[in-house]
Amino acid sequence: MRKSAIVLLASLLSVPAFTANADAIADAVGNDTRSSDARLRDEYRNPQQTLRFFDVQPDMNVVEISPGGGWYTNILAPLLKEDGKLVAAHFYIDDEAPSYYHRLVASFKEKMAGDGPFNAVELAAFHPIKALDVGKPGAADRVLTFRNVHNWYMADKTKGVSNAMQAFYKALKPGGILGVVDHRLPESADDSMMESSGYMKQSFVIAAAEAAGFKLVETSEINANPMDNADHPRGVWTLPPSLRLGEENRAHYLAIGESDRMTLKFMKPE
Repeated sequence: MRKSAIVLLASLLSVPAFTANADAIADAVGNDTRSSDARLRDEYRNPQQTLRFFDVQPDMNVVEISPGGGWYTNILAPLLKEDGKLVAAHFYIDDEAPSYYHRLVASFKEKMAGDGPFNAVELAAFHPIKALDVGKPGAADRVLTFRNVHNWYMADKTKGVSNAMQAFYKALKPGGILGVVDHRLPESADDSMMESSGYMKQSFVIAAAEAAGFKLVETSEINANPMDNADHPRGVWTLPPSLRLGEENRAHYLAIGESDRMTLKFMKPE
């Protein structure tokens, strides 16, 4: 009886901790600094389910890679502000950086200077060739990258992706998790489509991570979209939110929605 009572008590005590984490993520997703336009993307990006899948906890040290306009930062920042730490490894700026890099980093810094959740974020820089230190080595509990792998591949092919994976491995603690979300190219498609479409084969991403030393823990279909065949005139940017064709077949692409995406969880071995 005593052993049964102990087991029951342990199981009951574990429920509030899980619930508290789930509630913290739900509160972060529902925070009032997120715009209505940003919330419209939740249907396709599933931030609550995705962050739970990556087991992000409010007291963790998290590195977000290339946050762009800060769509996920606006969720991660309030989640981690009190008890954790968020490092935003944003675009690396030099004379060769495109103008939109400058624009997005400047906008990000403005948000950091305000009174919102961004003011506790630590800013770093990442580039798969020029800037590979995304945080103190072995310090991060989680490294998260959302819809970025295709950019590294299109710019620097296999070397860019390989360098990125090695950088993330270096930044993570043993037992730390790398979370990857990206546009998914069907395995039956020609590899050449990865060069310009914005889509990547899941097998390629897994192989690159494993080559850097990571162990694949689990895959998820949280962000899958079976309506997307990944074959569009302007690549992934044909679909919302970019809609690069403007009014041409707009209703059709809106009906498809955002891209089909892989969601991959890797671990740096203990």
